[in-house]
Amino acid sequence: VHLIPVNPVREDGLNPKSRKRIMPDLLTEPPAIDPVREAHVYCNIPTVAERSMEGHAPHYFKLVSVQVLIRHGDRYPLYAIPKTKRPDIDCMLLPGRKPSHPQLEAFIKHMSKGSAAQLDGSLSSLPRYPSHSLCEMGELTQTGVVQHLRNGQLLREIYINKHKLLLSNWTAKQLYLETTGKSRTLQSALALLYTFLPDFDWKKINMRHQWSTIFCSGSCDCPMRNHYLEEEQRRQYSLRVKDSDLEKIYVDMAKIVGVPTRQLRASNPIDSLLCYFCHNVSFPCTKAGCISMEHFRAIKRHQLEDEKERQEKKLYFLYALLATHPLLNQTVNRLQRIAEGKKEEVFVLYSAHDVTLSPVLSALGITEARFPRFAARLVFELWQDEKKPKEHFIRILYNGADVTFQTSFCKDHYKHSSKLMCPLEKFVSFVRRDMFLIFNSTSYSDACRRRPL
Repeated sequence: VHLIPVNPVREDGLNPKSRKRIMPDLLTEPPAIDPVREAHVYCNIPTVAERSMEGHAPHYFKLVSVQVLIRHGDRYPLYAIPKTKRPDIDCMLLPGRKPSHPQLEAFIKHMSKGSAAQLDGSLSSLPRYPSHSLCEMGELTQTGVVQHLRNGQLLREIYINKHKLLLSNWTAKQLYLETTGKSRTLQSALALLYTFLPDFDWKKINMRHQWSTIFCSGSCDCPMRNHYLEEEQRRQYSLRVKDSDLEKIYVDMAKIVGVPTRQLRASNPIDSLLCYFCHNVSFPCTKAGCISMEHFRAIKRHQLEDEKERQEKKLYFLYALLATHPLLNQTVNRLQRIAEGKKEEVFVLYSAHDVTLSPVLSALGITEARFPRFAARLVFELWQDEKKPKEHFIRILYNGADVTFQTSFCKDHYKHSSKLMCPLEKFVSFVRRDMFLIFNSTSYSDACRRRPL
């Protein structure tokens, strides 16, 4: 145990509040989360080869379907810190620059031939890969492309080479591809797809456009979902206002950049600072000083505390159940069709955002999952027991880790089953019925309109 002075002097000159020194209980107190380490995990910089648990099953099980939900890869910020120079990041794809990938050059060439693809609506007007010497706001970076080239390669080795999910003569009907209308999600999907099915025939690619970030398609009218989201936003605001250390950090940063504190907070500086951090670029400076690692650490720390309280207060969980039901219902319908013997849409790819993945993880009850990093992937595998061909099971994996038995609907099954998977019917009854019990409802439409008691 390192003893810390009661009144530490911080490098940024801010005086933290005096705190009584409390000795930690080494047996019961969990280790403090390191904000900087968590930020490194979030960046997901492609370095060492990733180990994953995808595709693991007893030998008498046959893989019959895989559905993948991804977050786009590393991107340029969506917000700028007022009165500072934007981070100098190049969004041209240069195979000789790190991080790179052996198939990056071939990917660029293949993307230039993509005019034969069927891209829904506005998707056809989006560029198929990033190409600006100074990134535009929200643009996918080379790091982001490489992250998904690696994802696709990893999934190919498991699902194509090992399990033969798709044979070399695969057809367009065996794929279901959907993305939001942002270039970063379209490009992430294409990067993953390129290494999953190298040099694919563009005529077989039918990319659907999803206008909603929660993929609610035709079932988006849900007043209570909006109600719980507003309540959750109030909770976030309340936690932020109560954090006096965070307020001092914002005041100090606002003085450095020369804007009112409120304006700086509205510009969401963590989004921009994460870009500097992930790309190893120095934080911005002005004549009044520099934004420092201490500022970054404090804002990131608050973000982690917010995530912890979010799970405890359950408002976000209620929002998540209603927000994700349309997508999970679509997933269940497809898995059931395949279990009944249909051979269509056996590989599904949804390319989305953190605001898509995060509520899905919450709704499934996977509370131990980290906030979706860049290029995060959530995979639903459907398996058939070849000894009892009518029996089907699912596995759920998050960034390669098997989280099946962290889900609320399969936690108990694990205790009294020798099988390493979850029966499909448990997932079906969760999505069709159990998701609504907390709302005292029996259907999505009723839960969307039933006011809490």
